[in-house]
Amino acid sequence: MSEKIEPVIDMSAIDPERYEQHARFFPKVSREPIGPSFGPFVDALRRVQDLAVSVDAPDGVYAEAAALAERLAALLEPHRAPELQGPAGRAVELPGRGSLLLLPWQTAEAGPDGVAMTGVFRRFHLGGNGAAHGGVLPLLFDELFGSVLHYAGRPISRTGYLHVNYRKVTPLERTLAVRGRVDRVEGRKTFVTAELRDDQGELLADAEGLMIQLLPGQP
Repeated sequence: MSEKIEPVIDMSAIDPERYEQHARFFPKVSREPIGPSFGPFVDALRRVQDLAVSVDAPDGVYAEAAALAERLAALLEPHRAPELQGPAGRAVELPGRGSLLLLPWQTAEAGPDGVAMTGVFRRFHLGGNGAAHGGVLPLLFDELFGSVLHYAGRPISRTGYLHVNYRKVTPLERTLAVRGRVDRVEGRKTFVTAELRDDQGELLADAEGLMIQLLPGQP
């Protein structure tokens, strides 16, 4: 599993009443306590994702793997739960909050002045020639922007737009860092910016996003 980061968190700007203002229309994502086996379970599945896009195996190996995958699906299916039940996406202490959809990055610092995260793009994220697929960078920035708004104490918002500038090739399997902050606020609109850098401080990509405050009753 990834080395655990002890983040530096400043929650002073967070309004604990924000979810109540939206009643049931925007669900509150609460932290989910997890047992000791959930983290290794998610990490193992990430390894399977990496292998699924990288192995060159005999057909018999694929057949055996498919049978094992079906057994795993059958084991898990009786425990399928609705949104906001179960730890995936709510296990905040795990990379990517324990969700296979999210990139396995970890928060290093968060507060009213911005959020910093570190992580790697794995083989699963390959676009070609050793570079991360361009489509995974917006996913990283969008997750970051949501965190930026949360720790800045901004109202609950949805992404209005997200613009990414690809400055250099983003490599796989190297520790990278991304940092985002609120740039300016215009009424219901919060504009956020961020930069992705490599372990030498070189700028790989930067992004600007518009987050629009939800009105009461909006999903």
